[in-house]
Amino acid sequence: MDFSLIPPINAALNATSMALLVYGRRLVKRGEIERHRRVMLSAFGVSTLFLLLYVGHKVSRNFENTSFNVEGAGKVAYLVLLGSHVLLAMTVPVFAIWLIRLGLGDDRARHRRVARVAWPIWMYVSVTGVLIYLLLYPFNPPPPVG
Repeated sequence: MDFSLIPPINAALNATSMALLVYGRRLVKRGEIERHRRVMLSAFGVSTLFLLLYVGHKVSRNFENTSFNVEGAGKVAYLVLLGSHVLLAMTVPVFAIWLIRLGLGDDRARHRRVARVAWPIWMYVSVTGVLIYLLLYPFNPPPPVG
């Protein structure tokens, strides 16, 4: 299998998750709870597929990292973006599973309170996942020679 296709697929999965999160939020604001539930479960499924492919890609490359080939402030900004993305991404599965349990258990008050914190984090992780892909692949300058 050609594992080089996984990064763009993962970026597309992050973008899909982002779109589902926005749509799911609109649905719940309109009171369409059952449609909200299906859309948010789909967002969880897409994010789960992303995680499986991401781990598979890392394993296939012996956990080798792709470097962002810039220096100075650009590198610092990238590392801040990457660090915040990774730290917050670790919370998304916990929040998502918690929200699913609350939602399926029809504990709407607690679900709403947790979602006020979790939704922006999940959105940030989805958006920055796409940005990191763009920086590491199509917009990454070649490594310096020498």
